[in-house]
Amino acid sequence: MRVEIRVILITLILTFVCVDALWAQADRQAIRQGNRLYRRQQFAKSEVEYRKAIARNAENPQAVYNLGCALMQQQKDSAAIVQYERAGKLETNKIRKAKVYHNIGVICQGHQMYGEAIKAYEEALRNNPNDNETRYNLALCKRQNKQQNKGGSSKDNKKKNDQDKQKQDQKQQNKDKDKNKDQQKQQQPQEQMSKENAEQLLNAAVQEEKATQQRLKKAMQKQGTKRLQKNW
Repeated sequence: MRVEIRVILITLILTFVCVDALWAQADRQAIRQGNRLYRRQQFAKSEVEYRKAIARNAENPQAVYNLGCALMQQQKDSAAIVQYERAGKLETNKIRKAKVYHNIGVICQGHQMYGEAIKAYEEALRNNPNDNETRYNLALCKRQNKQQNKGGSSKDNKKKNDQDKQKQDQKQQNKDKDKNKDQQKQQQPQEQMSKENAEQLLNAAVQEEKATQQRLKKAMQKQGTKRLQKNW
């Protein structure tokens, strides 16, 4: 009886080992198939194979990383970063971990998310300080980040200058309005004076005309008297 139990236990253990081996072999096989498709640039099909590998072994960092690469090639950047972050947590090999964060940096830099890209590149260099490509990308990204911040400051300054200019223009317009009002006030008395002067001049001309007519009338009367006297 004991011998039979031992045989059953050994059989079960061997069965589990075989199943695990088959599953492990299956996920590696899916990864290899995915890699072949990836090299042919059939990224959507390679994505399917990598997902199969992950379904069989969710803790396989290679499958997760390769899935991130396939998604990145299809410009599914958000989904790619999710897989890269998972791979970064699962991966224990520093060189491969550095590649994970390098790719995260590349995606973030492409979207002008320079702060996040800098952090990713720095993490990559911590795992692989000899990666010159990552070091170059980091230096470039820092310069781009500085230019972006400077550009933001310039925009703020321009906006402030525009607002100040508008205020100055408004003040000048108000000054011009006040000046026009003062000129109008000054012109009104002058116009009134001119009207009064015109009336005075007109009255003077009328009086002068009357006086002239009276003188002419008297002169004509005198001339008429002389002629009558002469005719007689």
